[in-house]
Amino acid sequence: MNQMSDVKSALKDTLHIPDTQSERDERHLAIQRVGVKDVRYPLTLRTGKTSQPTIGVWDMAVALPAEQKGTHMSRFLAWLDALGSEPLDVVTLRTHFIAMLEKLHATEGRVEVRFPFFIRKRAPVSGLESLLDYQGSWVAEAVNGQTTVWSQVLVPVKSLCPCSKEISDYGAHNQRSHVTIRAELLQDVDWSELVRFAEESASSEIWPMLKRADEKWVTERAYENPKFVEDLVRDVALRLNADARLGRYSVDVENFESIHNHSAYARIERN
Repeated sequence: MNQMSDVKSALKDTLHIPDTQSERDERHLAIQRVGVKDVRYPLTLRTGKTSQPTIGVWDMAVALPAEQKGTHMSRFLAWLDALGSEPLDVVTLRTHFIAMLEKLHATEGRVEVRFPFFIRKRAPVSGLESLLDYQGSWVAEAVNGQTTVWSQVLVPVKSLCPCSKEISDYGAHNQRSHVTIRAELLQDVDWSELVRFAEESASSEIWPMLKRADEKWVTERAYENPKFVEDLVRDVALRLNADARLGRYSVDVENFESIHNHSAYARIERN
């Protein structure tokens, strides 16, 4: 009985704990973004008809009115934990993001999550399968009554220099390149589709595991399909322009030049 009385007493005391965050602030300064960042949490990612577990690094924030002293930081983590193991895609992320704003009594806010994901690839000749890792992220934001969701993916590819091929009797300098696509999603677009936009625009895609016959194929494929950094960024942009599910976007391409100690770089934006 004494233990039960202690519990009731503790609960009663809890009801009288001041809610400092909800107090008024007299400095009359609104805060555009306040929250938590770099929160590592398990994430289940929907990829096509399947799903895969990964680790997400989350930044979560809301706008705070001038008259309110503080936000409720614990509610961000409560919202994140409530996602559970449900596979996330653009549609479910948008729904949960709106619920987060309601939970924090906010009209504007932003959530970003960054994560690795994997796609199983088949080598071009031997047919051997292996997993290649990519870096993805989502950003959901609500501003001025409008909610938007962005996807970003970094895709490693291979590029071969057209000038080097043209002027050389043998071979041509080639290198690994990174294509970063950041796109506003008007409808759900699978990660594999964004990856293909980049890989199909490059001199060649890359694979985690290749046998000798595969390596020969990749070498010759790149040689027959030379691309400047300008060619690569334009070809990716053309594919994005043709997809009605995408709104605004940016494409960044970086070639890690094999004959220089610097990179070549290009960017196209559609606002």
